[in-house]
Amino acid sequence: EPGRCMASYQGKRKDSASSSDLRSDEEYSWIPWFCSLKGNEFFCQVEDSYVQDTFNLTGLDQLIPYYDNALDLILDIETRDELLTDDQQELLENDAETLFGLIHARFILTSRGLQRMLVKYREKNFGVCPNVLCRDQPVLPMGLSDNLNEESVKLYCPKCEDVYEPQKSRHEHIDGAFFGRTFPHLFFLTYPELKPSRLEKKYEPKVFGYKVHKNAHRISREAQEKAMKEKAKSKLLRR
Repeated sequence: EPGRCMASYQGKRKDSASSSDLRSDEEYSWIPWFCSLKGNEFFCQVEDSYVQDTFNLTGLDQLIPYYDNALDLILDIETRDELLTDDQQELLENDAETLFGLIHARFILTSRGLQRMLVKYREKNFGVCPNVLCRDQPVLPMGLSDNLNEESVKLYCPKCEDVYEPQKSRHEHIDGAFFGRTFPHLFFLTYPELKPSRLEKKYEPKVFGYKVHKNAHRISREAQEKAMKEKAKSKLLRR
């Protein structure tokens, strides 16, 4: 649950602050922590400098109720969150995740963002196409809509050029707007050498080695319906 994840982060920050071992602050910062969570493998780490540039965030304040507080949380800026009620704190934590997702959708369209997603693509962090004929072709995350709460994230295969549901249930909750419709296509325009040839071969169903005719199922269904009608008619005649 989002609230539970955020509570874990707040606890980790407190533990790190009281710990005597010397570790980098980045290890405990919000963005790398969020991206390291199980289920968030599709996200790349957005650079702090990108988030700090208000031009990159234009219009997002209209979509996020606790925008200022959520942005502070993402950037690890200390605020007086103790003034918030438990319900408000949970809303803030959810807003931070949503705000980061929307920022992420913009970042991955930049050269730096594309480079980071390229690394994940080459390592098959997004998985491979479930189509057997695509031979484990790596896929990219995308959204069928750029608007929040309309579609969950999907996976685009550049070989068969089709879209699939994620194969792991932990990715089903991710909003497709956190990646958007443009990303996979801009990715292959930026790295055209990675775009495989379109899959032309399709699976052909066969029975005893013979290809099933395209009208076979229609003809079989019509024959079945005709037999059922004749059977019903014979029952009436026997009465």
